[in-house]
Amino acid sequence: MKVTQKKKADDKILYEVVASAEEVNNALQAAHVAFAQSMGLQPQKDRTVAEVAEERMGIKNLDSVVEAGAIEALVPLVLDKKNIAPLFPPHPEPKTAFKRGRPFTFNLEVSLKPNYELKSYDPVEITLPAYQFNESAVDAQIEDMAKRYTSFVTADPKPIEPGDSCLIAMKCYENGEELKGLTTDNRTYTAGQGYMPEGFDKEIIGMQPGETKQFTFEGPGIDENYNEITQVIDCTVTVKEIQKEAAPTIDDAWVAKNMPMYKSLADLRSDIARSLEHQDREQYDSYCMQAVASELGQRFEGKIADEAYESMRNNLVENMRNNLQQQGKNWEEFVEENGGEQQFGMMLMLQTREMLVQGFALDAVFRHEKMTLNDEDIEQACRMMNPQMNPKQTRKQFEQSGRGFALRESAERMKANRWALSHAKITYAKPDEPQGAEASAEPVEAAGDKAE
Repeated sequence: MKVTQKKKADDKILYEVVASAEEVNNALQAAHVAFAQSMGLQPQKDRTVAEVAEERMGIKNLDSVVEAGAIEALVPLVLDKKNIAPLFPPHPEPKTAFKRGRPFTFNLEVSLKPNYELKSYDPVEITLPAYQFNESAVDAQIEDMAKRYTSFVTADPKPIEPGDSCLIAMKCYENGEELKGLTTDNRTYTAGQGYMPEGFDKEIIGMQPGETKQFTFEGPGIDENYNEITQVIDCTVTVKEIQKEAAPTIDDAWVAKNMPMYKSLADLRSDIARSLEHQDREQYDSYCMQAVASELGQRFEGKIADEAYESMRNNLVENMRNNLQQQGKNWEEFVEENGGEQQFGMMLMLQTREMLVQGFALDAVFRHEKMTLNDEDIEQACRMMNPQMNPKQTRKQFEQSGRGFALRESAERMKANRWALSHAKITYAKPDEPQGAEASAEPVEAAGDKAE
């Protein structure tokens, strides 16, 4: 990619960019993959996304459909090449046609992020709750474990009612041919839960242990041509016993039998506690860092451009919409649940400003303290962004997509945040004291120790 600076005025730079034919092709390919993922198109062996899209959706030219997204994907490559963090994401201005296999020229006007300052760089003073791990979380996980190992045991005999579980034996036939999938000598069955057709449940309701019954019921099926049909099934059912669910007692004997990697229940509890406390501690540290960032934001000085507000707000709304869509929720209903358009709009505006101001305040601390980044700082930011992925892989993805500048910005802010936390003057309450009581600094110092 060839990037030429055309002019610079105040806080803006205008670049002329020429993307190679290979870069254009790569951008289109990435846009094809993103389109397939958003539309739920499954990959097929020896077939391109474009071919699948044409067959399934009638799209003749997928390149034209994803063109805007492919062009936008070139922008981060420019920013990363020049190692600049914009005030807000810039939009390209095409100068030539965007075609597969051809170079593409566009202009990019970048608004540089100002070097905002703070009213003071003195250590922040905050009040926090003291850290305490709640052992009841271990008890809750042990209880959940017991539920996962619930089994069925014999209950007092009685006629089967809807919702009752029972142990049955049955043989099923269709047109005289045995149905192996339904025939069983021992199977726990819960009546009235939809596991079998209503006709089956209707016949076994009222049966008692030791009783055998022959009857016919109908159920849905599919023929050899994958057409839906109604199956008529003849069966003989014997109720062996009424059953009930029984959760095991998690004790040393149970642990030895089911989890032999642990020496005892105490060993299992200790391992669970270590894992939960690690997660809990990370959440507490994040809470402390957020409190420090919020306090630094109160010291912010300067005017933020409207475009930055609009960009951040649009990003927040897009993320909210995506989350709601994944949860199957309606946007309009969500807005109403949060006070209606006016109140929700005001809340969104405040959240937007808070996020911008806190980010710029951390930038100021990073510059003021003359900090620099190392590989560990970058990997810490990667772990924060995606705890489930290897940080080196996350970094590779960012850098290959041209978003290395965004990763570096996040790493700088995290390092500044940890530094500010480690130097903060913190007052917090002991577990048995009201909020704000002076206490030992041990929990907060532990959070700050990881800042350096």
